Amino acid sequence: MRSGGAAIRVSAGMAELALYEPDIAGNTGTLIRLCVCLGTTLHIIEPAGFRMDDTALKRAGMDYIDLASVRRHTNWAAFLDWRDNRRLILLTTKAETAYNGIAYRSDDILLLGSESSGVPDHVHKTADLSVTIPMATGARSLNVAIAGAMVLGEAMRQTGGFVG
Repeated sequence: MRSGGAAIRVSAGMAELALYEPDIAGNTGTLIRLCVCLGTTLHIIEPAGFRMDDTALKRAGMDYIDLASVRRHTNWAAFLDWRDNRRLILLTTKAETAYNGIAYRSDDILLLGSESSGVPDHVHKTADLSVTIPMATGARSLNVAIAGAMVLGEAMRQTGGFVG
């Protein structure tokens, strides 16, 4: 995995994804592939529940892993130090605002929680905005990679981030 010096050019001024302490390597690999294909960066806020050389991560990320712009942050505090006042939007089932009911900015950071436990209260409180994906009654949550793709896609649609 390259950090910043990817063969695929990352677009400046585009929404980025961040994973808070991910624990399923396959989902992280899928999000790496998504970010390569859409020309953005993936932030991994550690600790992760797997090693970065995990077989499942490599399987899901395929040959895209070597092209990826991935920035690893040793912990939440390190991520916040890096953030530099960019708007942080938390994707959560606990929000009332629908993800497609807000105006995105090109420098937003879209934060996804851990698959098993989401994010702790102090992370919820740090987010500038929390959004949810409306679901059918009785459904609990979407896969984190699918949720990230949906919301990143909407942010890019609104801000003209898609390249053609």
